[in-house]
Amino acid sequence: MAHLIGGENLHLEYPTKTVFDAVSIGIDQGDRIGIVGRNGDGKSTLMRLLAGRIDPDGGRVTVRSGTTVGMLDQADTLDPNQTVGHAVVGDVPDHVWASDAKVRDVISGLVSDVDWDTDISELSGGQRRRVALAGLLAQDWDVIFLDEPTNHLDVDGITWLAQHLNNRWSKNSGALVVVTHDRWFLDAVCTDTWEVHDRKVEPFEGGYAAYVLQRVERDRQNAVIEQKRQNLMRKELAWLRRGAPARTSKPKFRIDAANQLISDVPPPRDSVSLSRMAVSRLGKDVVDIEDVSVSFEGGNATTHVLKDVTWLIAPGERTGILGVNGAGKSTLLGLVTGAVSPTSGRVKRGKTVKISTLTQQLAELDDVANDRVSDVVASKKTSYVTEGKEMSPTQLLERLGFTSAQLKTPVKDLSGGQKRRLQLLMILLDEPNVLILDEPSNDLDTDMLAAMEDLLDTWPGTLLVVSHDRYLLERVTDQQYAVINGQFRHLPGGVEEYLKLSASSSSGSAAGSAGASNPLAAGSSSGSDDAAASASEPTLSGAEARAAQKELGAVERKLQKLTKEAAALDETMAAADPSDFEGLGTLAAQKSELQEQMDELEMRWLELGEALE
Repeated sequence: MAHLIGGENLHLEYPTKTVFDAVSIGIDQGDRIGIVGRNGDGKSTLMRLLAGRIDPDGGRVTVRSGTTVGMLDQADTLDPNQTVGHAVVGDVPDHVWASDAKVRDVISGLVSDVDWDTDISELSGGQRRRVALAGLLAQDWDVIFLDEPTNHLDVDGITWLAQHLNNRWSKNSGALVVVTHDRWFLDAVCTDTWEVHDRKVEPFEGGYAAYVLQRVERDRQNAVIEQKRQNLMRKELAWLRRGAPARTSKPKFRIDAANQLISDVPPPRDSVSLSRMAVSRLGKDVVDIEDVSVSFEGGNATTHVLKDVTWLIAPGERTGILGVNGAGKSTLLGLVTGAVSPTSGRVKRGKTVKISTLTQQLAELDDVANDRVSDVVASKKTSYVTEGKEMSPTQLLERLGFTSAQLKTPVKDLSGGQKRRLQLLMILLDEPNVLILDEPSNDLDTDMLAAMEDLLDTWPGTLLVVSHDRYLLERVTDQQYAVINGQFRHLPGGVEEYLKLSASSSSGSAAGSAGASNPLAAGSSSGSDDAAASASEPTLSGAEARAAQKELGAVERKLQKLTKEAAALDETMAAADPSDFEGLGTLAAQKSELQEQMDELEMRWLELGEALE
């Protein structure tokens, strides 16, 4: 495989921080690389260095002659005075780009709902982001850099983007480098992972799941080495401290060796583990939404957002809610909190219910923007009891990953991820028993997301999550529902079932969408929602029921067999040589293939079970 881009002995520093020191890294044809690491450690900076957007203070970046490089920045770089069509395809005539299957795929996948002649200045932030991504993907590039491409994309859009990138190049051509907190997306498109930390870049083979496996093994080995180091340090320090006269008579090389051991100990990473917070008592009744419809009057028309929704929320329920942007998810949550009144139907809340919402707007921090972080937390309580121990606000914040210097920082000067962590802490300290998370993964890195998920695992209250982050939804919720065409539907098959329903719904309504506003917006109708619903609930005859029951038994036996094979493979991976990355990659690929088979069988099991009910 040809070498496309290389970075040699890269050094970059700012007045208060060294970002990279003697980093050497390269991108070859066929590479699909995901970059992970804590916020602020340099993920986007590394990408900008390799893309030629910024120059290193030391070292050099080389690009193979003739290699074309495209990049999607986090910041909005579109000209507000140009139209959507010009931003996507430029001055290329319609008949030219319309004959290109790749360009048609990009337009239909990202901007089919956006008016082709609208000025960029009139679009929302999410629409501008999708237009910028479409404009990049509509062109031919040898190397594509994507900085948080899944921002403002719903589950359908993220799934489409993964499929597009997987099909964009042949196996050993092109190169992709992506920074994202979406771990499902990383696993779906990446074959290699770079971890940026402590001024260096550490490569791992495989996607996010393989990276986690290798990182755990690396940390285990480091822990063994560190334990040996600490034991030796204790012996040396005890020897050094046996009285002043004894120290003066010790050989100098022994003293130097002990001091070297101490100075060589690396600083620990921020601890972001959170303890389970006290939760107000929650009664048997939480929130009952019965036969509720919500409509809004606008001009001369009435918009029906929700229709005949029934949702009886139980204590300790953990529910994920899916739906395209504008489907009515926020309206549904407004019914739960009381911010939205139903047009018809009934909403009943339990007497002991105490609801808190983690919003996308960070509104909880507006009134304390000029206060120091430590003062904000201290204003609520002077001490907190966690795991049976009393902790000061400063100690609790340090466990959230804030350094001593950051505790004195005004809230307005925090990064997006730090504000998100502080926002979550402030909400939990109010001790709610129903917690609503509206896109909680925004601005958080993968490590902080894992820590938040660990916290939510142990949180005993009722949890309602709205998110386009598929990994987080499947990780922290026990069941998923979807808002589709105003209806609230249970998803026994999870996100996969939602994607199928969404595809069916969009194909059925495509002909009624704004066909004139976009050259590729119109499509053929596949039938009404009622027809689709009836098709998904077939009535089985006696013979068909017996055949389905027989197949169900076969599926269960196959699942049991694959489960045993997966467990045996896990044991093999655990016993494998951690330095054998090629072998671990092969095992990880086998595990992924097994998991795909199991997922398909589980979906079939669910379909058969529903048909037999």
